[in-house]
Amino acid sequence: MPPSTPSVGTIRLLRHFIARPSPFSSPLSTSAKRTFSLLRRTPQTTPTTLAAVTLRKPISHQNIIAPSNPSSQARKFSSTPRHNATLNQVRNGCRKGKRVRKTTSPALVGRPQMKGVCLKTGITKPKKPNSGERKTARIRLTNGAVVTGYIPGEGHNIQQHSVVLIRGGRAQDCPGVRYHLVRGALDLTGVGNRITSRSKYGTKKPKSA
Repeated sequence: MPPSTPSVGTIRLLRHFIARPSPFSSPLSTSAKRTFSLLRRTPQTTPTTLAAVTLRKPISHQNIIAPSNPSSQARKFSSTPRHNATLNQVRNGCRKGKRVRKTTSPALVGRPQMKGVCLKTGITKPKKPNSGERKTARIRLTNGAVVTGYIPGEGHNIQQHSVVLIRGGRAQDCPGVRYHLVRGALDLTGVGNRITSRSKYGTKKPKSA
């Protein structure tokens, strides 16, 4: 049986694939060019080669993923230009680090509360223009630090050797007082007969009559 030659439609299809512009180099165009060059060299081809050429489906451009190039992507909008510091600017000190935030309760060492033992209780006079008496206590914490704490609310029941819970927070009109005692915790009882802000003063909910 003599070998069959490719038809005119097959040759036109191959020319269409070769002449079609493509932004990407697909394996189909390369193989099609190679097959077409072979067909021009040898006008007689085998049926197996002809079937492989005609049955191959074209690859759509939607399945081809473009390589991601970060440099080609557009930069997001910004009101300030994107410039690097020059050598003279760096020498003049344009790069300054942020200051470390100073803690207002250094004895707690980053903890929300700490337990301590009361050494003594006292009364502190507030600074001007305020006047009155502020109940305070000297507390020795579990880490060994001795601090002065403010006792909020009216009246208290702590005395020497009482175990209390202390938290951060200064008294605005008492210099040197950086801590608050927690009412309703450990030996310090809550404020009695308080109606509003009971959770801040450790007052239990009154029983309804």
